[in-house]
Amino acid sequence: MSDCILNPSRLTQEVIISKPALLFVNPGDTRSITSLARKLKAQQHPLFNSNLFEIPEYNSIFWAGPALGSPAAVIVLEKLIALGCRNIIVYGWCGSLVPQLCMQDIFLPTWSISEEGTSKHYPLEKPAASDPTIRKQLREFLQKKGYPVKEGPIWTTDAPYRETRNKIETYGQQGVMAADMEFSALCTVASFRGITLTSAMLVSDELYHEKWHSVFTHKSFHKKSRKVFACLSEFASSIIC
Repeated sequence: MSDCILNPSRLTQEVIISKPALLFVNPGDTRSITSLARKLKAQQHPLFNSNLFEIPEYNSIFWAGPALGSPAAVIVLEKLIALGCRNIIVYGWCGSLVPQLCMQDIFLPTWSISEEGTSKHYPLEKPAASDPTIRKQLREFLQKKGYPVKEGPIWTTDAPYRETRNKIETYGQQGVMAADMEFSALCTVASFRGITLTSAMLVSDELYHEKWHSVFTHKSFHKKSRKVFACLSEFASSIIC
């Protein structure tokens, strides 16, 4: 029995989620995703300061987001789980730490180095990672759609303005390929709650250069982000719960 003061729960009037959910974390995707949801005549449900759409076009899966940073992302994830969801696909952006991972590449994180403060509140016997079976299915699905993907560990941090040169070089030398703000916490909570979770990320910037390179303000990046999100929706709708 949990001794927590607050526990995630579903209220009687709230929707029941029996299909997979696609959780997008970055606010930069919100406008295009909410616009698409309206075009698809999605049913909108309440979800804190975020959005929750039920998408008939994609076998009635759910889209949720945005939820930037580990605390906000975990709050949304906990609610999705409380509503009944057992399969989560996370979509976000990430920065590259190594030359092998380039801007606008699709990256599937495997496990993470956690420098966020949320995971420690969900004790596990072993470090969390994305679900290997679903990740393999996602990799094969994306490749069949013509999207080459790269996989590897990621560094999750609460402090994007404290990503120092020394850390970037050290983690890159250790084989850590990217940086984000949510993955380690989301994987930890998924493992703690016993649900499956995997993630796909679009590389928005490169941190390993002497001068920071970014592409997330470019139209081509947002165009590809929309295409990747639609592809992930198609994948999520194919998962058998």
